[in-house]
Amino acid sequence: MQILLVEDNSALSAALSKALQQHGFTVNPVTTGRAALHVLGTEPPDIIVLDIGLPDVDGLFVLRKLRQSSATLPVLLLTARDSTSDKVAGLDAGADDYLAKPFEIDELLARLRVLERRIGTAGSNTIVIGGVSLNISTRTVTVENTEIDLPRKEYMLLKLLMEQAGKVQPRETLETRLYNWGEEIASNAVEVHVHHLRKKLGSDLIKTVRGVGYKINRP
Repeated sequence: MQILLVEDNSALSAALSKALQQHGFTVNPVTTGRAALHVLGTEPPDIIVLDIGLPDVDGLFVLRKLRQSSATLPVLLLTARDSTSDKVAGLDAGADDYLAKPFEIDELLARLRVLERRIGTAGSNTIVIGGVSLNISTRTVTVENTEIDLPRKEYMLLKLLMEQAGKVQPRETLETRLYNWGEEIASNAVEVHVHHLRKKLGSDLIKTVRGVGYKINRP
């Protein structure tokens, strides 16, 4: 799951990026509203975490511009403005949720999990396909009721495919969702992760769509 983090406080941005990456998200940070609009026009993320108080344009301006082209891309607003009128303004502009600073990382993660469930095919924190069960809250994976250990990238890839069960995920899309900006990517990185997952989960779960990418069929 790729998050576009729009936050001009460099220390907070770095701390949030690190925490979110540790919890299985791919995070691409920008510090201005103009930079955010550029990214949204070229490489839309899965979720936007958007600070209202930006140095160039107001975060609500970014949100309104986004909603002109996308009515469904989830947006979580971050702001130091905690009045009821500010919250109403953010929600009226098209935000899906609102988090006032300062906040605990656990609360941010909980709200992001709610937005994740709206995006994917899962209706709860647990996705079950065949004998494989993935719990988004605990980041655990079980195969036939036996918990298995997955490195972060393998977990992220499995989660992407299970959330979008029945849909082919192009290799390029998977690379974008798995790796942060500037992170080195081997030419066969996705193939290697799929190979390792098949060894742990069984060879029949992840299907190869030749010349395109991979998918997991709906149960």
